[in-house]
Amino acid sequence: MPDEALTPEQIEDALNSLPGWEVRDGWLRCKYRTPGWPHTLLLANTIGFLAEAADHHPDLELGYAQMIVRLQTHRVKAITGKDTELAAQIQQVATWQPEETSALDGFPKRWIH
Repeated sequence: MPDEALTPEQIEDALNSLPGWEVRDGWLRCKYRTPGWPHTLLLANTIGFLAEAADHHPDLELGYAQMIVRLQTHRVKAITGKDTELAAQIQQVATWQPEETSALDGFPKRWIH
């Protein structure tokens, strides 16, 4: 069931495939650093798009060159499969870079880390 709280073991298992994510104060959390404010806003908008598509909404904390994403299923006040699945989507999009052989150049500075 998507709205059931995950066990600590299930959360730990999910964290194995979510580099940079942790559990803090009952929330699944990740801090992304960006090259600057415009990139932080782009990331916030991208996460907003994913969240709307998933109908599951994280708490976002924005700074000049960083963003903290916090996920918890508000209805059950715990981390559920919805949170880990959305975290995986956010991680995939936030850290995407073109392959070396791609026709796309990629951002010249370190993008999101």
